[in-house]
Amino acid sequence: MSSPTRPKSKSGQPDGRAVMARGVNRDRPFTWVPYRLSNCASCKATCCTFPVEVSLPDLFRLGVTTEDEASFDLPTLVKRLKKAGIIQKFTPKTGIFVLTQKNGDDCFYLDSKTRLCTVYEQRPKVCRGFPETVGSRTGYCPYIPKSK
Repeated sequence: MSSPTRPKSKSGQPDGRAVMARGVNRDRPFTWVPYRLSNCASCKATCCTFPVEVSLPDLFRLGVTTEDEASFDLPTLVKRLKKAGIIQKFTPKTGIFVLTQKNGDDCFYLDSKTRLCTVYEQRPKVCRGFPETVGSRTGYCPYIPKSK
């Protein structure tokens, strides 16, 4: 018999809508719902409000720099990307860049009106893997439906 607070879907998994009734909190992965690709179209892009860590290959794919520029003068590249508002941070020890977040939390490449990624085909590796292989609770996502 299904619990009244966690009804089961046809597959026997907890129904994501039941978790929504309790409230999904992006900062509390235990509140996240099982990932379903079909949820993405109706989500307010909660996953795109996390800090996005990228590497040089991601920046090449995004078209914001070239291998030549990066290998020639990395400190100047970092300054240019910060000045352009594309990155907010670079950690030389790890080689990780953090994309700028706008409007408080949104990824630099998230359209604030449509809540869609403006560089979807070129998106960073971390975005390609979330939440299936990347994230604090793989297989689950912080799904919050778009307001109507």
